[in-house]
Amino acid sequence: MIHVTAKAAEQIQVIQKKEGLEGHALRIEAQGGGCSGMSYRLAFDKEAGAEDKTFEDQGVKILVDKKSYIVLNGMTLDFTDGLQGSGFVFNNPNAKSTCGCGSSFSA
Repeated sequence: MIHVTAKAAEQIQVIQKKEGLEGHALRIEAQGGGCSGMSYRLAFDKEAGAEDKTFEDQGVKILVDKKSYIVLNGMTLDFTDGLQGSGFVFNNPNAKSTCGCGSSFSA
Protein backbone atom coordinates (compact mmCIF):
# COMPACT_ATOMS: atom_id res chain seq x y z
CA MET A 1 0.00 0.00 0.00
CA ILE A 2 1.03 3.61 -0.53
CA HIS A 3 0.39 6.07 2.30
CA VAL A 4 -0.19 9.83 2.19
CA THR A 5 0.32 12.14 5.16
CA ALA A 6 -2.34 14.68 6.06
CA LYS A 7 -0.06 17.52 4.91
CA ALA A 8 0.54 15.87 1.51
CA ALA A 9 -3.18 15.16 1.10
CA GLU A 10 -3.98 18.80 1.79
CA GLN A 11 -1.46 19.97 -0.82
CA ILE A 12 -2.73 17.44 -3.39
CA GLN A 13 -6.28 18.71 -2.91
CA VAL A 14 -5.11 22.33 -3.29
CA ILE A 15 -3.40 21.46 -6.60
CA GLN A 16 -6.42 19.49 -7.83
CA LYS A 17 -8.73 22.42 -7.14
CA LYS A 18 -6.33 24.95 -8.70
CA GLU A 19 -6.02 22.85 -11.88
CA GLY A 20 -9.71 21.85 -12.05
CA LEU A 21 -8.91 18.17 -11.49
CA GLU A 22 -11.18 17.36 -8.57
CA GLY A 23 -12.15 13.69 -8.68
CA HIS A 24 -8.94 12.66 -10.45
CA ALA A 25 -6.61 10.16 -8.81
CA LEU A 26 -2.96 10.76 -8.02
CA ARG A 27 -0.74 8.51 -10.12
CA ILE A 28 2.62 7.65 -8.54
CA GLU A 29 5.26 6.02 -10.72
CA ALA A 30 8.86 4.90 -10.49
CA GLN A 31 10.67 5.50 -13.77
CA GLY A 32 14.16 4.76 -14.97
CA GLY A 33 16.40 7.83 -14.77
CA GLY A 34 17.69 10.27 -12.22
CA CYS A 35 21.12 10.31 -10.65
CA SER A 36 20.43 7.19 -8.53
CA GLY A 37 18.84 5.07 -11.27
CA MET A 38 15.12 5.60 -10.74
CA SER A 39 12.99 8.68 -10.23
CA TYR A 40 9.54 9.39 -8.85
CA ARG A 41 6.78 10.82 -11.03
CA LEU A 42 3.48 12.31 -9.84
CA ALA A 43 0.54 13.09 -12.13
CA PHE A 44 -3.24 13.18 -12.05
CA ASP A 45 -5.24 10.57 -13.94
CA LYS A 46 -8.98 10.33 -14.46
CA GLU A 47 -9.17 6.54 -14.69
CA ALA A 48 -7.21 3.52 -13.50
CA GLY A 49 -5.55 1.25 -16.04
CA ALA A 50 -6.44 -2.43 -16.22
CA GLU A 51 -3.39 -3.51 -14.19
CA ASP A 52 -3.15 -0.56 -11.79
CA LYS A 53 -3.19 -1.02 -8.04
CA THR A 54 -5.64 1.42 -6.47
CA PHE A 55 -5.64 2.80 -2.93
CA GLU A 56 -7.22 5.58 -0.96
CA ASP A 57 -5.56 7.30 1.97
CA GLN A 58 -6.39 10.61 3.67
CA GLY A 59 -9.14 11.14 1.06
CA VAL A 60 -6.67 10.86 -1.86
CA LYS A 61 -7.25 8.24 -4.55
CA ILE A 62 -3.91 6.72 -5.57
CA LEU A 63 -3.00 4.75 -8.71
CA VAL A 64 0.22 2.77 -9.10
CA ASP A 65 1.11 0.68 -12.13
CA LYS A 66 2.06 -2.94 -11.51
CA LYS A 67 5.76 -2.44 -12.30
CA SER A 68 6.16 0.63 -10.06
CA TYR A 69 4.31 -1.05 -7.20
CA ILE A 70 7.21 -3.49 -6.74
CA VAL A 71 9.53 -0.67 -5.62
CA LEU A 72 6.91 1.69 -4.13
CA ASN A 73 4.92 -0.66 -1.88
CA GLY A 74 5.04 0.68 1.69
CA MET A 75 6.08 4.20 0.64
CA THR A 76 4.73 7.29 2.40
CA LEU A 77 4.24 10.52 0.46
CA ASP A 78 4.73 13.63 2.58
CA PHE A 79 4.95 17.38 1.89
CA THR A 80 7.35 19.91 3.34
CA ASP A 81 7.34 23.68 3.12
CA GLY A 82 10.35 24.70 5.18
CA LEU A 83 13.11 27.24 4.75
CA GLN A 84 15.05 24.92 2.44
CA GLY A 85 12.14 24.83 -0.02
CA SER A 86 8.83 23.12 -0.48
CA GLY A 87 7.74 19.98 -2.24
CA PHE A 88 6.69 16.39 -1.94
CA VAL A 89 8.92 14.02 0.02
CA PHE A 90 9.10 10.31 -0.77
CA ASN A 91 9.78 8.08 2.24
CA ASN A 92 10.39 4.77 0.51
CA PRO A 93 11.51 1.78 2.62
CA ASN A 94 12.48 -0.05 -0.60
CA ALA A 95 15.08 2.54 -1.59
CA LYS A 96 18.59 1.23 -0.96
CA SER A 97 20.08 4.65 -1.68
CA THR A 98 18.81 8.09 -2.64
CA CYS A 99 20.34 11.15 -4.22
CA GLY A 100 20.87 14.40 -2.32
CA CYS A 101 17.70 16.00 -3.65
CA GLY A 102 15.54 12.99 -2.68
CA SER A 103 13.81 12.70 -6.05
CA SER A 104 15.72 9.69 -7.32
CA PHE A 105 16.62 6.35 -5.75
CA SER A 106 17.93 2.86 -6.35
CA ALA A 107 16.09 -0.24 -5.23
